[in-house]
Amino acid sequence: MIVVHHLNDSRSQRILWLLEELGVSYEIKRYQRDPQTRLAPPELKAVHPLGKSPVITDGERVVHESGAIIDYVIRRHGGGRLAPALGSEAYESYLQWLHYAEGSAMLPLLMFMYVSRLGEAGQPLHARIESEIANHMGYVEGALDGREWLLGELSAADIQMSFVGEVMGAFSRLDGYPNIKAWVKRFQARPAYRTALEKGGAYSFVQA
Repeated sequence: MIVVHHLNDSRSQRILWLLEELGVSYEIKRYQRDPQTRLAPPELKAVHPLGKSPVITDGERVVHESGAIIDYVIRRHGGGRLAPALGSEAYESYLQWLHYAEGSAMLPLLMFMYVSRLGEAGQPLHARIESEIANHMGYVEGALDGREWLLGELSAADIQMSFVGEVMGAFSRLDGYPNIKAWVKRFQARPAYRTALEKGGAYSFVQA
């Protein structure tokens, strides 16, 4: 049985969504952020030394990092669903999206969140951060042009990238990106997403 070590308001929400889309049985072990620091509680270190979420256990196996978890679940429990066939051209694009989400797209958004807390001290960095956000969101916007999902059909690439779109929405940054905005609304309306949200609990990145 897969156990999702689920931290509130975190990337682990998309792992719940993945499992719901696949119809895979799982359990949730919940952890709450410190209300002051917003950091994960130390209990997560008992699961993995980094003390981060998402992390899953599947029997004796511990898997961390969103992309690795998604890849693991798809290979072990997906039954050929939510991913293109291995070796196909579409699979190469799929693999890039799995890495791109955290390897590139989230970096300027994280910088925006942290540097914004610095007030005037962070001003010299704002122009570069905004340029990088525009660069990456422009890329995603173009990839969604004329299609509902990143690969044409819903795949785990959309699930992995979902956090990027939701963070943009949380900071009211989607108006300039109509394709991304429509994509976020589309996946948030999916029954599996809604079920995962109910099971995972309140999630501040959901936009009405």
